[in-house]
Amino acid sequence: MELGKYPQMPPMTDQEVAEFLTQAPIARLCSHNPDGTIHIAPLVFTYDNGEILLGTQKMSRKVRNIQRNSAVSVLIDTQAPPHKAVLIYGRAELDEQAVIAKRVTIFEKYWTREEAEALANHFEPIIIRVKPEQIVSFDYAKG
Repeated sequence: MELGKYPQMPPMTDQEVAEFLTQAPIARLCSHNPDGTIHIAPLVFTYDNGEILLGTQKMSRKVRNIQRNSAVSVLIDTQAPPHKAVLIYGRAELDEQAVIAKRVTIFEKYWTREEAEALANHFEPIIIRVKPEQIVSFDYAKG
């Protein structure tokens, strides 16, 4: 995986990126619509062994887009100053193995275990696994 940076902003180190991805609240997944436009969807996520795991439903537009074109971008950022962000360019895979357990793991970042278990098995669940090819970051807290 290639680490990139924005020339006008201080980048994060590999360790800072990993720490940020375990704490950040929302990921914005960008996939390609059939007409060439970009579909952007905010999703809860977890960072697992260098990959982004997102839980969704098989019937969603993002799943149909990934079935057609696996190239995706994921933006994970803060909403309050000092702004920080990680932009991931990569490939998405649809993962149907142990989906409920993986969704519970994702949801536990946001809800109690009981709530996560209750939410995990709705609407034909599936996991989107994003494998980064390039990561670009910035951290305004660095000045």
